[in-house]
Amino acid sequence: MTTRTLRLLVAALCGSATILVGEAFAQTPKPIRNGDVLTGELRVMRSRAQGKRIETYQVLSEARRIPGPDGMCNLETGPETFQIVTHDPADIGKLKPYIGKNISIKASDMSCASVAGQVSDALISKWSIVQ
Repeated sequence: MTTRTLRLLVAALCGSATILVGEAFAQTPKPIRNGDVLTGELRVMRSRAQGKRIETYQVLSEARRIPGPDGMCNLETGPETFQIVTHDPADIGKLKPYIGKNISIKASDMSCASVAGQVSDALISKWSIVQ
């Protein structure tokens, strides 16, 4: 290997390292706090448990960093899927028209998923739809 080839190789590697560092900073998730608005596509996942039909709603959004001791939900990029916890049939009725569409939700209470049965990276237990 000639000296010129070695210099070109080092220059190429240094340039690649700069690009990789730049991409890492570009992927740093924006923080989201209680009361902030989360925007993304609303999905529904249907399953059965003990013979009962269960619908789970989730918002697919850009990676966000949530508050708390494990604010990234133990992920490098932060959670991208947020499960919307429904408490009664009225909550389900509010969400159904938005399935498959972009929705904005004001998240009042968030936490990281901690149980194996949860299908999203993070949970939003108190929420309201923003028009």
